[in-house]
Amino acid sequence: MERLDRKPFLNFTAAQRHPGNFRPAYEGFFAPGAHVNVVHPFNEVAGGLGLHDHVIAPLAASFDGLFRRDDIVMAGVFEGQGWISATGYFVGRFSRDWLGIRATGELAYLRFGEFHRMQDGKAVESYIFFDIPELMLAAGQWPITDSPGKTRGFTGMIQGPASHDGILTTPQDPVEGAKSYRMVTEMLAKLATKNEAWRPFWHDNMVWYGPGAFGSFVGLESFASFQVPFEATFEGWSGGSAGNGMTAHFTRFGEGNYVCSGGWPSLTGVQVKPFLDQPASGKRVFMRVCDWWRREDDLLVENWVFVDIPHVLLQLGYDLFADIAEQAA
Repeated sequence: MERLDRKPFLNFTAAQRHPGNFRPAYEGFFAPGAHVNVVHPFNEVAGGLGLHDHVIAPLAASFDGLFRRDDIVMAGVFEGQGWISATGYFVGRFSRDWLGIRATGELAYLRFGEFHRMQDGKAVESYIFFDIPELMLAAGQWPITDSPGKTRGFTGMIQGPASHDGILTTPQDPVEGAKSYRMVTEMLAKLATKNEAWRPFWHDNMVWYGPGAFGSFVGLESFASFQVPFEATFEGWSGGSAGNGMTAHFTRFGEGNYVCSGGWPSLTGVQVKPFLDQPASGKRVFMRVCDWWRREDDLLVENWVFVDIPHVLLQLGYDLFADIAEQAA
């Protein structure tokens, strides 16, 4: 039985598939007084209209012909609350500067991920991720040379599911969703283990679609060449599913072969090694993170990840947007 009506969200995203005035869609989808969080430098905005007026409208002013394309849409229940989740790209011609990033005059993609807690067909609590560093890399304006892994990884546009079945417009088999959820939850508990106990959950040719600042990797060994050094950069590395008292997932659910989760923050650790050109600081860092996973049979095969990198850098004393503004001046 359908626990959550996803039609309001499907109408909301459909209204953004072609250029136009998106404001009515945002006004209609979000409840008055909705609590809306967006990655740095936006952070908390005033409801759905705040999201539109301070984030989406300026983006549309910079990206001629702005439209939205979704790669994954899924719905589920977490701690008794209904959630809708999606990830994909905003697309347009990058014609005018945005957030200090110089316009390229060419086709550009801004990857997004979002989660909405729903009540009575309206979003009442939302978390919006953008991979701004990925856009900067594509535009040749990413100022950081370092990557957490042993290699830089792939930094181009990220694909949707290889199975082309990520838009879940109707409820999926709950048995399959429970299996997917259980697999991811067990895998997360094995991260940051000395024997890399997370490995058996993954297909040998898995693909990890990481944040642009980290890079993406194909194959278990290539992923390990990122994950193990990344974990070692932070002492006491711990995630949102660990019950550590400092981070938590605001949602985590499975539907069919897919699972998603997010935390605000989700990861924490004390930085003990250099990270993204920032020297070891001894500071505890909190990371806003979200994921989508796809399962095939008894293995995980694809994983899409966002980390609010500008927010992490700010905690380490580096203001990315102040730096690019200074360079522009």
